[in-house]
Amino acid sequence: MRRSYRYFDIIMALFVAVLLISNIASSKILLLGPFTFDGGTILFPISYIFGDILTEVYGYRRSRRVIWMGFFCAALMAVTLSIVGKLPPAPGWEGQKAYEMILGMTPRIVLGSLIAYWAGEFSNSYTLAKMKIITKGRWLWTRTIGSTLVGEGVDTLLFCTIAFAGVLPWGLLSSVIISNYVFKCGLEAAMTPVTYQIVNSLKRAEQEDYYDYETDFNPFKLEA
Repeated sequence: MRRSYRYFDIIMALFVAVLLISNIASSKILLLGPFTFDGGTILFPISYIFGDILTEVYGYRRSRRVIWMGFFCAALMAVTLSIVGKLPPAPGWEGQKAYEMILGMTPRIVLGSLIAYWAGEFSNSYTLAKMKIITKGRWLWTRTIGSTLVGEGVDTLLFCTIAFAGVLPWGLLSSVIISNYVFKCGLEAAMTPVTYQIVNSLKRAEQEDYYDYETDFNPFKLEA
């Protein structure tokens, strides 16, 4: 019998919201202190925190469904924004160029975003699930940080390479990749105490602490 959880849907909704908002904010390259990165980097690392929470509490199988939900929602957003951008503007509306500049994501950016998100999130979830078994559920911080180092590395390298290689100068591209990776992993490490609190509270509230001993880690299986 499939279990019902009180907070799973809330976490899934927040996860998807963070993903979509981050994709839109990524249209701006900004400078923050010593870091040069796309604007979505400010919020996107939180999706990995949600991913850690989902896998740690509910297991890889349920996390897999959430990752796919985020993927389909991001793809739907990209297709919708593209169609709206290509439709002729109404007479008197002068925002077409601004729309295309901010929301008119190029196919490379859309493709890079979707591939990087998919590969990064599954790498993160798989790593955490396997580390939980290896550590027998101890040392949560090693799993949250370790899985982020893997997932964010895959995500950042794929996205920046697919989206910006040949467009940005190699010096700037390298700076964006390094800044993205360091900032994202640093934020995850700084948020470790908050992650601990949320994970422990959810485990008590849901009466769940899932171990993926017999899980099929095939990312293309969608059953929970």
